[in-house]
Amino acid sequence: MAKIDPTFILYACDILAETDSGLSGMKIAEYSNSYAIKYNRVIPHGSYPFNAPNKRTALRENLNVFDKPEQFTIIKELCELLPSTNEKVKELKSKLFIRYGTLASEKISQTELIQKTKHWLSDYPTALKQYENALTKFEGGIFERNTLDDLRLSFELLVKELVGNNKSLENQIPEICRILDKAGISTELKNMVQKIIDYYTKYQNSHVKHNDLVNSNEMEYVIELTSVIMKFLIKANT
Repeated sequence: MAKIDPTFILYACDILAETDSGLSGMKIAEYSNSYAIKYNRVIPHGSYPFNAPNKRTALRENLNVFDKPEQFTIIKELCELLPSTNEKVKELKSKLFIRYGTLASEKISQTELIQKTKHWLSDYPTALKQYENALTKFEGGIFERNTLDDLRLSFELLVKELVGNNKSLENQIPEICRILDKAGISTELKNMVQKIIDYYTKYQNSHVKHNDLVNSNEMEYVIELTSVIMKFLIKANT
């Protein structure tokens, strides 16, 4: 049964079961039992106090009975039980997704819309790179502001390449309209795209560029909206 690197498991347990800012022994026992039932595993430490030197050791030995995807899910979800302001937990979650992100389930990157957008972006590698950066951060639940920064940059880089200039996104609307006119796009749809881009840049400037407080409930919608517009503009320009 494949496992996550033991060194990483040890690192994770040191943070998740840290004496002052980590999970309590009672919580570790409670959630360990919950995962044991969910995944049909037998854990060595299902009650507290533990028959182990400390709660870090108990958590590590419990994690060792699960397979790799299960370990990924457990570490991710235990991270989410701790305050989002805990920098060590944020760093742990970031490293978890960087090293083992392929183990994540229900990923937005696997949806048909995102896969098609990545296909159309394949001829625009600089925009594609920022697009993939945004998806990785979103799926990891980390760097929320950075996710939308990367997404806007991807959109802006794409438009710069399509129109052949170096203007900011909010100043590209006339050029975008020329692409749509050349493609024979209806006036109504062209006006719709123009309005969407106008509001999109205003949203980014108000809620992302100058504010670290990003509404996580809006992020998936913004990713999908950006994907739809980028895919549409690439196809209109072909």
